[in-house]
Amino acid sequence: RRSAPLARMQPCDPSSAFFGFMGVTSAIVFANLGAAYGTAKSGVGISSMGVMRPDMVMRSIIPVVMAGVLGIYGFITPLIINGKKEGATYSA
Repeated sequence: RRSAPLARMQPCDPSSAFFGFMGVTSAIVFANLGAAYGTAKSGVGISSMGVMRPDMVMRSIIPVVMAGVLGIYGFITPLIINGKKEGATYSA
C-alpha cells in the first residue's frame, strides 16, 4: 500500500514541536556549559602544573583542546538536528 501524500498527513501536536526545539536548545546549552567547565578546570590544572612541574605544561594543554572540541561538537550537533526539519512537513 502506498503512503499518504504530504497534503493528507495529520499535523503533529504543538507540544511535540516545543519539546523538539527544547531538545535542540538543551543540547547546545549543556554541551557548552560542559565545555566551559572543562576549560576552567583544566586552566586551573595548567596553572598548578606551571608552578609544580614547568616542564610538563605543554602536556597539560590537551584537556583544554578536548574541552574546546566538546564545545564545537555541542554547537554542530544541534544544527544538524535543526537542519533535518522540513518546512512542508513541520507543523506547530
